[in-house]
Amino acid sequence: MNPNPLKILVLFYSRRGSTLNLARQIARGIESVAGCEAVLRTVPKVSTVCEAVEKDVPDSGAPYATAEDLKTCAALALGSPTRFGNMAAAMKYFIDGTIPQWLGAELAGKPATVFASGAGLHGGQESTLLSMMLPLLHHGMIISGIPFSEHALNHTQSGGTPYGASHVAGHGGKAALTPDEHEIAFAQGKRLAELAVKLAG
Repeated sequence: MNPNPLKILVLFYSRRGSTLNLARQIARGIESVAGCEAVLRTVPKVSTVCEAVEKDVPDSGAPYATAEDLKTCAALALGSPTRFGNMAAAMKYFIDGTIPQWLGAELAGKPATVFASGAGLHGGQESTLLSMMLPLLHHGMIISGIPFSEHALNHTQSGGTPYGASHVAGHGGKAALTPDEHEIAFAQGKRLAELAVKLAG
Protein backbone atom coordinates (compact mmCIF):
# COMPACT_ATOMS: atom_id res chain seq x y z
CA MET A 1 0.00 0.00 0.00
CA ASN A 2 1.37 3.41 -1.01
CA PRO A 3 1.63 5.68 2.08
CA ASN A 4 1.59 8.76 -0.17
CA PRO A 5 -0.94 8.13 -2.94
CA LEU A 6 -1.56 10.66 -5.69
CA LYS A 7 -4.76 12.42 -4.67
CA ILE A 8 -7.06 12.92 -7.64
CA LEU A 9 -9.92 15.33 -7.03
CA VAL A 10 -13.34 14.34 -8.37
CA LEU A 11 -15.23 17.61 -8.05
CA PHE A 12 -18.92 17.53 -8.96
CA TYR A 13 -22.32 19.07 -8.44
CA SER A 14 -25.40 16.85 -8.45
CA ARG A 15 -29.07 17.51 -7.69
CA ARG A 16 -30.76 14.17 -8.44
CA GLY A 17 -27.85 11.74 -8.25
CA SER A 18 -26.95 11.30 -11.92
CA THR A 19 -23.72 13.31 -11.85
CA LEU A 20 -22.89 11.76 -8.47
CA ASN A 21 -23.19 8.29 -9.99
CA LEU A 22 -20.81 9.27 -12.79
CA ALA A 23 -18.41 10.71 -10.19
CA ARG A 24 -18.44 7.45 -8.22
CA GLN A 25 -17.69 5.41 -11.34
CA ILE A 26 -14.86 7.77 -12.33
CA ALA A 27 -13.50 7.40 -8.78
CA ARG A 28 -13.53 3.60 -9.19
CA GLY A 29 -11.52 3.98 -12.38
CA ILE A 30 -9.04 6.24 -10.61
CA GLU A 31 -8.56 3.80 -7.76
CA SER A 32 -7.99 0.90 -10.18
CA VAL A 33 -4.59 2.49 -10.84
CA ALA A 34 -1.93 1.65 -8.27
CA GLY A 35 -0.78 4.62 -6.21
CA CYS A 36 -3.87 6.75 -6.85
CA GLU A 37 -6.64 7.83 -4.49
CA ALA A 38 -9.92 9.46 -5.55
CA VAL A 39 -11.07 12.38 -3.39
CA LEU A 40 -14.78 13.13 -3.94
CA ARG A 41 -15.88 16.70 -3.29
CA THR A 42 -18.96 18.75 -4.14
CA VAL A 43 -20.00 22.42 -4.09
CA PRO A 44 -22.92 24.12 -2.33
CA LYS A 45 -26.09 25.19 -4.11
CA VAL A 46 -26.40 28.80 -5.21
CA SER A 47 -29.39 30.73 -3.88
CA THR A 48 -31.21 33.59 -5.56
CA VAL A 49 -31.87 34.95 -2.05
CA CYS A 50 -28.78 36.85 -0.94
CA GLU A 51 -29.23 36.06 2.75
CA ALA A 52 -29.50 32.29 2.25
CA VAL A 53 -26.39 30.30 3.17
CA GLU A 54 -25.55 26.63 3.10
CA LYS A 55 -24.22 24.77 6.12
CA ASP A 56 -20.43 24.60 6.35
CA VAL A 57 -20.66 20.81 6.12
CA PRO A 58 -23.26 19.01 3.96
CA ASP A 59 -25.82 16.85 5.79
CA SER A 60 -24.74 13.85 3.71
CA GLY A 61 -22.55 12.87 0.80
CA ALA A 62 -19.21 14.32 -0.24
CA PRO A 63 -17.74 17.29 1.66
CA TYR A 64 -17.53 20.69 0.01
CA ALA A 65 -14.35 21.35 -1.96
CA THR A 66 -11.74 23.68 -0.47
CA ALA A 67 -8.83 25.65 -1.84
CA GLU A 68 -6.53 23.06 -0.25
CA ASP A 69 -8.19 20.28 -2.27
CA LEU A 70 -7.29 22.12 -5.47
CA LYS A 71 -3.75 22.88 -4.35
CA THR A 72 -2.89 19.33 -3.28
CA CYS A 73 -4.59 17.33 -6.02
CA ALA A 74 -2.45 15.64 -8.67
CA ALA A 75 -5.32 15.75 -11.18
CA LEU A 76 -8.92 16.91 -11.46
CA ALA A 77 -12.15 15.39 -12.78
CA LEU A 78 -14.85 18.08 -12.99
CA GLY A 79 -18.53 17.17 -13.33
CA SER A 80 -21.83 18.99 -13.58
CA PRO A 81 -25.41 18.54 -14.73
CA THR A 82 -26.32 20.28 -17.95
CA ARG A 83 -28.09 23.63 -17.64
CA PHE A 84 -29.08 24.95 -21.06
CA GLY A 85 -25.89 23.57 -22.58
CA ASN A 86 -23.67 24.91 -19.83
CA MET A 87 -22.42 23.84 -16.41
CA ALA A 88 -24.73 24.42 -13.43
CA ALA A 89 -24.57 27.78 -11.68
CA ALA A 90 -23.24 26.22 -8.47
CA MET A 91 -20.21 24.80 -10.27
CA LYS A 92 -19.66 27.99 -12.27
CA TYR A 93 -19.80 30.01 -9.03
CA PHE A 94 -17.16 27.77 -7.45
CA ILE A 95 -14.90 27.91 -10.52
CA ASP A 96 -15.26 31.70 -10.68
CA GLY A 97 -13.81 31.81 -7.17
CA THR A 98 -10.55 30.08 -8.16
CA ILE A 99 -8.72 33.27 -9.12
CA PRO A 100 -6.18 32.85 -6.26
CA GLN A 101 -5.35 29.37 -7.60
CA TRP A 102 -5.03 30.83 -11.10
CA LEU A 103 -2.72 33.62 -9.90
CA GLY A 104 -0.59 31.08 -8.06
CA ALA A 105 -0.60 28.64 -11.02
CA GLU A 106 -1.61 25.92 -8.55
CA LEU A 107 -3.37 23.84 -11.20
CA ALA A 108 -0.97 24.52 -14.09
CA GLY A 109 0.45 21.37 -15.65
CA LYS A 110 -1.96 19.01 -13.89
CA PRO A 111 -4.19 16.70 -15.96
CA ALA A 112 -7.95 17.26 -15.96
CA THR A 113 -11.06 15.70 -17.41
CA VAL A 114 -14.77 16.58 -17.43
CA PHE A 115 -18.10 14.75 -17.18
CA ALA A 116 -21.78 15.71 -17.31
CA SER A 117 -25.35 14.49 -17.11
CA GLY A 118 -28.55 15.77 -18.65
CA ALA A 119 -32.19 14.85 -19.19
CA GLY A 120 -32.15 14.31 -22.95
CA LEU A 121 -29.86 12.71 -25.49
CA HIS A 122 -29.57 16.05 -27.29
CA GLY A 123 -29.83 18.22 -24.18
CA GLY A 124 -26.45 19.91 -24.47
CA GLN A 125 -24.10 17.49 -22.70
CA GLU A 126 -21.28 18.04 -25.19
CA SER A 127 -21.45 21.84 -24.96
CA THR A 128 -21.54 21.49 -21.17
CA LEU A 129 -18.37 19.41 -21.28
CA LEU A 130 -16.71 21.99 -23.53
CA SER A 131 -17.81 24.84 -21.23
CA MET A 132 -16.13 23.13 -18.28
CA MET A 133 -12.89 22.75 -20.21
CA LEU A 134 -12.48 26.50 -20.80
CA PRO A 135 -11.61 27.58 -17.23
CA LEU A 136 -9.37 24.54 -16.87
CA LEU A 137 -7.43 25.64 -19.95
CA HIS A 138 -7.09 29.11 -18.40
CA HIS A 139 -5.62 27.39 -15.34
CA GLY A 140 -3.04 25.72 -17.60
CA MET A 141 -4.36 22.22 -17.04
CA ILE A 142 -3.80 19.37 -19.50
CA ILE A 143 -7.20 18.21 -20.80
CA SER A 144 -7.76 14.48 -21.25
CA GLY A 145 -10.68 13.12 -23.26
CA ILE A 146 -11.80 9.61 -24.12
CA PRO A 147 -10.38 7.99 -27.27
CA PHE A 148 -12.48 5.81 -29.55
CA SER A 149 -10.22 2.92 -28.62
CA GLU A 150 -12.57 2.63 -25.63
CA HIS A 151 -14.99 -0.03 -26.88
CA ALA A 152 -18.17 1.35 -25.28
CA LEU A 153 -17.71 4.75 -26.93
CA ASN A 154 -18.19 3.16 -30.34
CA HIS A 155 -21.63 1.69 -29.69
CA THR A 156 -23.24 3.60 -26.82
CA GLN A 157 -26.88 4.50 -27.41
CA SER A 158 -26.98 6.66 -24.29
CA GLY A 159 -24.25 8.84 -22.78
CA GLY A 160 -20.57 9.01 -23.61
CA THR A 161 -18.56 11.37 -25.80
CA PRO A 162 -14.90 11.84 -26.74
CA TYR A 163 -15.01 15.04 -24.63
CA GLY A 164 -15.91 13.13 -21.47
CA ALA A 165 -18.32 10.73 -19.85
CA SER A 166 -21.97 11.69 -19.86
CA HIS A 167 -25.29 10.27 -18.72
CA VAL A 168 -28.76 10.60 -20.19
CA ALA A 169 -30.97 10.75 -17.10
CA GLY A 170 -34.36 11.09 -18.79
CA HIS A 171 -36.96 13.70 -17.94
CA GLY A 172 -37.87 11.84 -14.75
CA GLY A 173 -34.27 12.23 -13.58
CA LYS A 174 -33.58 8.52 -13.20
CA ALA A 175 -30.09 8.08 -11.83
CA ALA A 176 -29.17 4.58 -13.07
CA LEU A 177 -26.22 4.49 -15.47
CA THR A 178 -26.30 2.19 -18.50
CA PRO A 179 -23.57 -0.44 -18.84
CA ASP A 180 -21.88 1.68 -21.54
CA GLU A 181 -21.99 4.79 -19.35
CA HIS A 182 -20.46 2.77 -16.49
CA GLU A 183 -17.67 1.52 -18.74
CA ILE A 184 -16.90 4.93 -20.25
CA ALA A 185 -16.80 6.72 -16.87
CA PHE A 186 -14.57 4.00 -15.38
CA ALA A 187 -12.22 4.22 -18.38
CA GLN A 188 -12.11 8.01 -18.07
CA GLY A 189 -11.12 7.84 -14.40
CA LYS A 190 -8.49 5.20 -15.11
CA ARG A 191 -7.07 7.23 -18.00
CA LEU A 192 -6.84 10.37 -15.84
CA ALA A 193 -5.06 8.48 -13.07
CA GLU A 194 -2.60 6.87 -15.49
CA LEU A 195 -1.80 10.31 -16.92
CA ALA A 196 -1.30 11.71 -13.41
CA VAL A 197 1.13 8.88 -12.59
CA LYS A 198 3.12 9.52 -15.77
CA LEU A 199 3.31 13.27 -15.14
CA ALA A 200 4.35 12.68 -11.54
CA GLY A 201 7.36 10.84 -12.92
